[in-house]
Amino acid sequence: MARLWETGAMTSAILGQGTPVTEEEFFALGETSRRIELFDGSLYVTPAPTPRHRMISRRLANLLDRGAAERGLTVMEAVNVRLQPGRIPIPDLVITTDIDLDELVIDAGAVLLVCEIVSPSNASADKVLKMHYYATAGIPWYLLVDQATQALHLHELADGRYRERSVTLPGHKLHLREPVVASIAPEDLLPGRPFQG
Repeated sequence: MARLWETGAMTSAILGQGTPVTEEEFFALGETSRRIELFDGSLYVTPAPTPRHRMISRRLANLLDRGAAERGLTVMEAVNVRLQPGRIPIPDLVITTDIDLDELVIDAGAVLLVCEIVSPSNASADKVLKMHYYATAGIPWYLLVDQATQALHLHELADGRYRERSVTLPGHKLHLREPVVASIAPEDLLPGRPFQG
């Protein structure tokens, strides 16, 4: 049976018969209530994000929309991104150049910034695995929103790996200049109470 990385209960019925999962088999799964990502023939499965996670994502997208529109870019939430054949994560948010809105997958070459909202259940995937994969795919900017610390970590691609450009804590603002112009305070994403997983 194909390898499965899983953070929640899931039936093995969606998997292949002892071989790595191909892109065709991955897309044949169709839409599900779980987030299913493909990494080199293996499926990474997580439950749908919490309402808190979704609220952070929506508010961040709203804060980035104007700056993206001014540069002819698009902000998208939870879309399939092909980093290379057989490697398709679903980032929480991306900023892209002009894309076909009817295509099932966005190629990494169209992605200028990728964002993950880190929860305790997915911290290692976002801070290690996905960071490495996004850098290898050449995505110029990586933004991590850490729910545990309320910090915004902005990374820029340099020499094939991400370098941390800034850490924005509550009470301060992240002032983006690339790929869009925007100012974001951690409190803007979920005011009124501390972030939790």
